[in-house]
Amino acid sequence: MDSNEILKLSALELGKAIKEKKTTSEEAVKAYLDAIKRLDGRLNSYITVREEAVSEARQIDQKIMNGELTGAFAGVPVAVKDNMCTDGLLTTCGSKMLGNFVPPYDATAVRKIKEEGMVILGKTNMDEFAMGSTTETSFFGPTVNPWGDNRVPGGSSGGSAAAVAARLAPIALGSDTGGSIRQPASFCGITGLKPTYGKVSRYGLVAFGSSLDQIGPMGRDALDIAYMLNVISGGDPKDQSSSESSKADLDKIRNYDLKGKKIGLPEQYFADGMDEDVRARVMEAVKLFESQGAAVETFPMPIMDYAIPTYYIICCAEACSNLSRYDGIKYGYAPEDAEDLMDLYIKSRSEGFGLEVKRRIMLGNFVLSSGYYDAYYNKALQAKALIKKAFDEAFEKYDVVIGPVAPTPALKAGESLSDPLKMYLGDICTVLINIVGVPAISVPCGFTSDGLPVGMQIIGRHFDEETILGFTAAYQALTSDKAYEKQTAEGI
Repeated sequence: MDSNEILKLSALELGKAIKEKKTTSEEAVKAYLDAIKRLDGRLNSYITVREEAVSEARQIDQKIMNGELTGAFAGVPVAVKDNMCTDGLLTTCGSKMLGNFVPPYDATAVRKIKEEGMVILGKTNMDEFAMGSTTETSFFGPTVNPWGDNRVPGGSSGGSAAAVAARLAPIALGSDTGGSIRQPASFCGITGLKPTYGKVSRYGLVAFGSSLDQIGPMGRDALDIAYMLNVISGGDPKDQSSSESSKADLDKIRNYDLKGKKIGLPEQYFADGMDEDVRARVMEAVKLFESQGAAVETFPMPIMDYAIPTYYIICCAEACSNLSRYDGIKYGYAPEDAEDLMDLYIKSRSEGFGLEVKRRIMLGNFVLSSGYYDAYYNKALQAKALIKKAFDEAFEKYDVVIGPVAPTPALKAGESLSDPLKMYLGDICTVLINIVGVPAISVPCGFTSDGLPVGMQIIGRHFDEETILGFTAAYQALTSDKAYEKQTAEGI
C-alpha cells in the first residue's frame, strides 16, 4: 500500500489494514511523517514531531505479529495536543512559560492510547494554555487552516484539527474547555467530540478551568471518534472527578435508527447575527434527520443570553488559580537576571505568559477579589445552576439538541486578536455545554458559498455519547462520503 492510499484511510480502516498485513505501522508512520515534512512548514500544526516514532512503530508491528496487541487501533499513528503530559516528551501548552518542560509521566489518556498500541506522531500546536479560539496566541506561532492560508483553524485545539484535516494525522486528541474541540473541528471540516465531564480522566492534562476541561477525540468520522472514546474513557483513581461508564456500542452506532427520535432546536441558537450559510447548512442537516423519521421542534432557551458572561467569569476565576503555580521556581521559565524572590515572580510571569493569558489572569483575580466575589463569581454560579436546569428540562422532551457549532465559518487571521470581545462572543454556541458538563459533537454538514466548512453541533444527555454518535454516523451515512472526500482531498 503506497503512502497516498495510507493517508486516505480513516483510523479504523488503517488499523484493519495493519492487522490484515496490507501495510504496517512503520509504513503508516513514515507516510505521515513525510506528509508533515512536506506540509507542516506552511500549516504549523505541530510544535514537536517525534522522529523516533518510526522505530517505535517497528516494535509495535512485532507485538501485533506476536498477538500482544489486538486492539482496532494497534499501530495507528495519533497526534496529541500539547497540553497533555507525555513522559520524556516536551509539553509546552503553547507557552514560553513551559517552553522547556519535559514531564516525567504520561497523562492517563496518553497512557491508554499507548497501551492500545497507538504511535504518537508529535504534539500539536494550541492557543497558549488553551486560552483562545484561533490558535493564534501560541508562543510557537499561529496554525493555518488547511482550507485557506488567511483563515484560522479555530482553537484552542487548532493544531489537532488542522493536522487531521490536512492528513497529517488520522486521528488526534484535543481538549475542550468552552468549545476548544468542537469549534476547530467545525472550522477545519472534521468530526470532534467533547465528552461528558468526567468521562475521560483529566490526570496529566495541564489545567485551565478545572470544572470545565475535558479531553476528547478529533477525527474523520463518527466510528473513529467512538472507538477512540472507548480507548481513553473510564474512571481513574488519580482523578476524583472521573467516572466509570459504559463503552459505546460501535455496531449500534453504525446502524443507528433515527425513526421516532426527537430533536430540539433552541431558538437562541438561530438568532440574529448568525451567518446565513451556517444557518442554511445546519437546517438542511436537520431536515435530513426529519426525512428519516425524526421529529423536530423549536423551543426557547432564554438563559443562553447569560452563557458568555457566566462562562468567562468561571473560567477566568479557575484559570487565575490554576496558573498561580507558575512561579519560575519549580519548573518552567525562569529569568536569569532576577535580583530577588519578588523580582523572580514578577519577571517569570510577565515574560513567560502571553497577552491573552495575562488578560484572563487579571479578570479572574478581579472577579474573585474582596467586594466583587458576590457581584460576579457568586452570580455566575447561580446562573450555572439555571443553565443546568434549562438543559435538564430540554432533555426531558428531546433525545438531542441541535444547533450550529459557531455563528460563522472560519475567521480571517488577525480578526479576533484585535478584538478579544469578538473572540469571546464567537463561543456563544459552545460554552453552555461545558458549563453543564453534557457531551456534544461537531459534525461537518457542508460548506459556505466561499467553500469553507460548516459544523453542526449535536448535544446529548450526560453520559449518552452513544446517541449523539449514532446521529452523527447516521448523518454521515446518509450523505455518503462525498463531503468527506471533498474535505480530505481539498483540506490538504
